Amino acid sequence: MRRRLPTILLAAIIAAGATAVKAQNCGCGEGLCCSRWGYCGTGDDYCGTGCQQGPCNAPPALNNVSVADIVTPEFFNRILDVAEESCEGKNFYTRSAFLDAVGPYPQFGRIGTVEDSNREIAAFFAHVTHETGHFCYIEEINGASRDYCDQNNDRYPCNPHKGYYGRGPIQLSWNFNYGPAGENIGFDGLNSPETVATDPVISFKTAIWYWVNFVQPVISQGFGATIRAINGALECDGANPATVERRVEYYIDYCNQLGVDPGPNLRC
Repeated sequence: MRRRLPTILLAAIIAAGATAVKAQNCGCGEGLCCSRWGYCGTGDDYCGTGCQQGPCNAPPALNNVSVADIVTPEFFNRILDVAEESCEGKNFYTRSAFLDAVGPYPQFGRIGTVEDSNREIAAFFAHVTHETGHFCYIEEINGASRDYCDQNNDRYPCNPHKGYYGRGPIQLSWNFNYGPAGENIGFDGLNSPETVATDPVISFKTAIWYWVNFVQPVISQGFGATIRAINGALECDGANPATVERRVEYYIDYCNQLGVDPGPNLRC
C-alpha cells in the first residue's frame, strides 16, 4: 500500500477567508457556517459539504436509487472472491457491513440520475479494490513504520502512542482525517485509530465518510477527479501512471458490470 496524502489541508481551509475564526463547539456567529472541521466562516469551504451549523448550502436532491440493489451479493462477492483465502480481509469486509455503514450517509450513490448513481458506486468500489487488493488488506502494508502525524494540527493533535497509517477500504490516513472521521462516526479516532481495523462497520463508515466529504463533490468531473481527490499528489500528473491505469481498469470493469457508460475524463 502506498502513502496517502490529504486532498484538503486544514491550514488551507483556515486561510481561505478573512472572516474565518475558530469555532467553540460550533458556536459560530450570525451568518457564519461551521465547517466540517469545526471552524467558522463563509463560502463553500465552510457552508458546503460537511457544514455542521449555520446557513449551510442546501444539500442536493436525492434520487430513489437503492444502493443495495446495485451492490448485489454477486457484485460484492465477485470482488471479494479474487482475494486469497489467507487474506485478513476475507472475513472482515462483508456486504452487510457495507450496507450498515451506508445508512447514516443517504447521499452516497443517490445524487443525479440512475446512471450517475451506478457510476459513483463503480468508482467507489474501483478505489476500494485498488486500496485493499480486492478486500485482502485491512491495514496499510508497513504502515506502522511511517509517520502520518501532522504536528501542526492543533485541533486534532496526535497521540504519540498511536499510528495514523492507512486502515479500512480507502485506507484512512493522518490525524486530521482520523479525528473528524471519529467525531462524525462516533469513535475515538485519535486515541483508538485501530478501531478502523477491528470493527468492519466503522471501517466502511470511514471510507464512506471520506467519500461523501472529499470525493463525491468532484465526481461530476469524471473518474480522474476522484483519483486526484484520493491520492492525486502521488499518482496524478505523471507521478505514477501505472496505479492510475489500475484504478481506471477497475472502474471500467465495474461500469460494464453495472451496464453504464464510464463517461469522460477517466485519468487525472
